[in-house]
Amino acid sequence: VETLGTVTVICSDKTGTLTKNEMTVTHIYTDGEIFDITGIGYSPEGVFMDDRGEEISPSSIGNLMHMLRGGLLSSDARLAKTDKGWEVIGDPTEGALVVAAAKAGLEKADLEEKHPRLAEIPFDSRRKMMTAFHEIDDSIYSFTKGAPDRLVAQCTRIVRSSKVEALTPAARKELLRINSDLASRGERVLALAMRKWPRIPDDPHPEEAEKELIFVGFFSMIDPARPEVKDAVRTSRRAGIRTVMITGDHPDTAVAIAEELGIWREGEQVLIGEELRKMDEQELRQAVGSTVVYARVSPKDKLRIVEALKSHNHIAAMTGDGVNDAPALKRADVGVSMGITGTEVAKEASDMVLLDDDYATIVGAVSEGRTIYSNIRKVVHYLLSCNVGEIITIFTAVLLGLGSPLTAIQILWMNLVTDGLPALALGVEPREEGIMEQPPRETDEGVLAGGMGVRILWQGALIGLTAFAVYYLALRLGRTPAQAHTMTFATIAFLQLVHSFNVRSTGLSLFKIGVTSNRSLVYAVLASAVLMVAVLFVPFFRVFFDTVPLPLTDWLVVLTFSLTPLIAVEMVKYLKHRQIHPRVPAANRH
Repeated sequence: VETLGTVTVICSDKTGTLTKNEMTVTHIYTDGEIFDITGIGYSPEGVFMDDRGEEISPSSIGNLMHMLRGGLLSSDARLAKTDKGWEVIGDPTEGALVVAAAKAGLEKADLEEKHPRLAEIPFDSRRKMMTAFHEIDDSIYSFTKGAPDRLVAQCTRIVRSSKVEALTPAARKELLRINSDLASRGERVLALAMRKWPRIPDDPHPEEAEKELIFVGFFSMIDPARPEVKDAVRTSRRAGIRTVMITGDHPDTAVAIAEELGIWREGEQVLIGEELRKMDEQELRQAVGSTVVYARVSPKDKLRIVEALKSHNHIAAMTGDGVNDAPALKRADVGVSMGITGTEVAKEASDMVLLDDDYATIVGAVSEGRTIYSNIRKVVHYLLSCNVGEIITIFTAVLLGLGSPLTAIQILWMNLVTDGLPALALGVEPREEGIMEQPPRETDEGVLAGGMGVRILWQGALIGLTAFAVYYLALRLGRTPAQAHTMTFATIAFLQLVHSFNVRSTGLSLFKIGVTSNRSLVYAVLASAVLMVAVLFVPFFRVFFDTVPLPLTDWLVVLTFSLTPLIAVEMVKYLKHRQIHPRVPAANRH
C-alpha cells in the first residue's frame, strides 16, 4: 500500500472496474432496422420498440427472433432468481443476451433442449469471437458472435427480409458505420453471424468455421459507469495521477465512456491495439506519454504498455483479472487483481487484490499509501526532534560547566514512555487535508526531504534550549540541584508531549485540524502525562527517578515554558500561510 503513494499512472480495465459490469442490451440491429429494448439490469422485464418508438411483439418479426435465438444459443451464461433479485451466472456480456431473449419469451433451458449444442470454438482475445454449433430442424448451424469489425470482415452474405443476399462493399461499409454510431454512444456492440453446415465438422477450427459467414445483426448494450468513479478520476487528476483506460472494446465505445468519466479530454490520444502492435519500443515509449485510452488491446499489449511507462520513470499500477494478465501484473510497480472476477493466477501475480473490483477503491488505496508514508515521516520528525532537544539540553549544560541536568534513567524514561506513546499514536494519524492535491513523491526521495531535516533541527533546538533555560533559571533562583534536575526533567517531558501536536501537520494549524481529531494521540499524551505525574509525585518513583517535590511556583514555570514549542511553531505556520496566501486589501477586493 505504501508504494501506491508514489503511483503516477493507474492503468485500469474498463469493464467491471470503471463500469458496473452489468450489461443490458438496449438496441438490436438486424435487417436494416434498429429495435429498442427497455429495462435495466438482469430483470427479464422490458418491451421491444421499433425505430418509430412503437411497441412491437418480437415474435412477429422473424429476423429479430432469429437474432435473439442465435445470441441465446451461443451463450453459456444463465439467468437465476435469488433472494436478492435476478442474477446472471457466467459472463455478464452473455448474460445480457440471455436477458434480452427472456424479454421476448425465450427460455434458455427450453431452447437448448430443442436445439442442443454439438460443438464449440471458445473465445480468445486474438480472434475476439467464439462459435457454437447447434442442431436446428434437422440441420446444423453455427452461430458466431464477437467484435463487429472482426466479424463483419469474415462475412460474405447478409440476411435481408428473411433471405440471404451477398454482402456488397457498400453494405459492409454501412454495417461498420452503424457499429461506430452505436459505439460512440458508449455502448458495447457485439455482432452475430451464422452459417449452415451439411454436417458437424469432425474437429472445427476457427480458420475454417469462422469464414464465409452470414451476417445477422448487432447487439448493442450498455454497461453503466460506476457513479463514484468520476469523482475518483477527478481526485486522482488533482493528485498528479494520470488515469489510463485499457479495454478490448471498440475505440468509439472506449472514448465515450472515458469522456463521461473525465479520463479523456478533447485532443488527448487514443491508441488502438492494432497500431500499438506495429510500433517498435521507441515509438511506443513516445506514445504512452500522451495516451489515456487504449482500445482493442490484448493482455500481451498490457505488458508492453507497462514496460513503456516504466521506461518514462512512471510508477505504474495495473489492473487485471485473467490468466494472460499475470505478466503485466507482475511487471507493474503495483499489480492490482480483481477479487470478484479475477483468476487465482492473476491474484497470485498481483501485489494487491481489489475485493470490490472498483476503481474508486484503488484511488482510496493511493490516498491510504500517501497517508502511511506521511505518518512515518511524522513519527521520524517527532522522535528525532525530541532526541535533538535532549542532546542540546545536556550538551549546553555540560559545555557551560553546570553538569548534566538529566540522569540516565530519566533519559531512558523519556525515550520509552514520554516519546514512545505519542509516536505510536502519530502512526495512526488520520489523512491530512490536501494530501490528494499534492503530486506523487519521487521514489528516491529521502524521508527527511521537503525541509523536514531543517524543521527537526530548529524545533529540537527550541525544545533543548527551553529546557536548558528552565534548568539555568532554577539554579539562578537558588533551587537545589535536585530541584533543578526535577524541573528540567518535568519541563522537557511536557515540552515533548506538547510538541507531538505540532508535528501532526507541517502547514496547517493545530486549531484548524482540531486538537481531538486524532483521539489516539490525545489518549497517548494523557497517559504519558499521568505516568509522568506519578513519577514526580509518588514517593516510590521519586526515589527511583531521583526526583523531589516542587512548589507551586516551580510548576507554573514548568507548565508555562512547556507551551513554548506550540506557540513558536504555530507562529511559523501562520507566517508561512500569510506568505503563501497574502491578504488582499479591502480597497482592492472589488
